[in-house]
Amino acid sequence: MKRKVVAGMMAALMAAGLLAGCGNTEKPASTSAADKSTSAAATSESSKSESSKSESTASGDAVTLKIFSNLPDRKNGQGLVEQTIIDDYEKENPNVKIEVEALDEEAYKTKFKAYAMDGMPDVVSIWGQPSFLDEVLDAGVLAELDQDAYKDYGFVSGSLDGFMKDGKLYGLPRNTDVAGFYYNEKMFKDNGWSVPETYEDLLALAPKINDAGFVPVAMDGGDGWPMAIYLTDLLERVDGTISEKVNKAVADGDFTDPSFVKATELLKASADAGLFQTGYDSQDYGTAMNLFTNGQAAMFYMGSWEASMALNEDIPAEVRDNIRVFSMPATKDGKGKQTDIAAWNGGGYAVSANSKVKDEAIKFLNYMYQPDKLSKYGWENGVGMSAQDQSAYMTGNETELQKQFLDIVKNSTSTTGTTINDRGPSAFKTSIESEIQNVTNGTTSVDDFLATIGTACK
Repeated sequence: MKRKVVAGMMAALMAAGLLAGCGNTEKPASTSAADKSTSAAATSESSKSESSKSESTASGDAVTLKIFSNLPDRKNGQGLVEQTIIDDYEKENPNVKIEVEALDEEAYKTKFKAYAMDGMPDVVSIWGQPSFLDEVLDAGVLAELDQDAYKDYGFVSGSLDGFMKDGKLYGLPRNTDVAGFYYNEKMFKDNGWSVPETYEDLLALAPKINDAGFVPVAMDGGDGWPMAIYLTDLLERVDGTISEKVNKAVADGDFTDPSFVKATELLKASADAGLFQTGYDSQDYGTAMNLFTNGQAAMFYMGSWEASMALNEDIPAEVRDNIRVFSMPATKDGKGKQTDIAAWNGGGYAVSANSKVKDEAIKFLNYMYQPDKLSKYGWENGVGMSAQDQSAYMTGNETELQKQFLDIVKNSTSTTGTTINDRGPSAFKTSIESEIQNVTNGTTSVDDFLATIGTACK
C-alpha cells in the first residue's frame, strides 16, 4: 500500500475522534531540540507554585525518577516501547537514573491504592475512566498539568477528556483502543471456516471449531473486564449508539432496559454454545492468550494493544504470520451495524502531586509524548494505535493487523467510548467484573445480574 494511501487512512482514523466522535486532529509537534528540552513548561500554575518544594533538577544534579508501570513485559509490545523511551531519556540525561516497578494490571491497581495512601512514585500509569480516576483525583495524589502546553502534541480530538476534572488536566492518554477478534487465518482456511458475517454465524461456528479439536474463542474470563468489554460490544450491536443509555443506567442504577437484557442474554448464549474454552470463567489473560498463540484456539477476543503479536518472535511463525482481526459481527435483529465498534481512549500516564522531583517527572512525561517517541515507537513495534496523530510514521510496510485495525476505525460509523464497566464508580466496576462470570456460567440469572450491578451504582 502506498504511503499516501496509508497516511490518508490514518488521517481519517484520527479525524473520527474516538471519544468525542467529531473534530480534526492537530499536526504532530515539532521534534526540535527546543521541544525536547522542555521541562517545567507543562506544569500548571499550582505546580509552579510548589516548585520550590521540589528537589533541584538543574543540569548535572543527580536525580532518581521512580516509574510505576502496568507493563511487566519489557521485551515486547507497549512495555518494550516504554522501556526504549526510558533508555533514550537516560542516555540524553546522564544525571538521571530511572527506576521502574512494573506489575500486571490487577496487581498494579491493588498496589496503586497502597501507594495512594503511603506516597506515589514520580510517574505512574493511570486510566482516564471514572471507575479509576474519579477516586484518585478526589484523593489529590496526581499533579495538575498545563493543558495549553500540549496543544501541538497532536492528540486526537477528545482524547484528553477522560483525564480531566473541573476543567483541569491530570494525565495524558497513551492509546486509542479498539476491541476485536484476533483469528488464525491459516487455521480458518485449512478447516474451511469463513469469518462470520453475523453474530449468529459466530455462534454456529463454535461447534464446528470444537469438533475440530480447537477452542473457538480464547477468553480471559477470570479478570472480568474483558467480558465487560465484550458485553459493551454486544450492546452496541443490539442497540446502536449506547453511550447515553449506559450513562443514564449508571446514574439511575437501573439496567432493566431491554437492550441490557438482550445483550446479557447473548453473552450467556455464547458461553452456552461453547464459544469460550472450558474454565474460561476462572482463567486469566496469559492463559487465554497462550491458547491462541500456541495454536490451540482459533480466535482471541482482546484489544488493539495486542496487535504487536504479529511481530513477536516468541510466537511460532505459523501462528504469528497468520494473525488477522475482525470486529464484533452485527446481530440479525439488532440496531447496530458491523461498523459500530467498541473503541475508547484508556490507559495513560500522570505525575505524582507530591513528587520530590516533580519538574523532572513532568519533563520526562513530556519527553515520552514527543511525537517521535510514544507514537513513532508504538507504530514501529505494531502496538495498536496511539492517542496522537501517527500519520507521519506510516511506511506502507505495516503488518496486516495494523492495516486491518486502521480499516476498522476508518470505516466505523460510531464508537462506544469508555466501556460499560468503567463508566461508574469503583463499586460498580468491581460488581460487574465479579458478577459477569456468574451470569455467563448460569450461577446467576440475567435479571439478578442486572439488578446487582444497578445496586452497586447507588
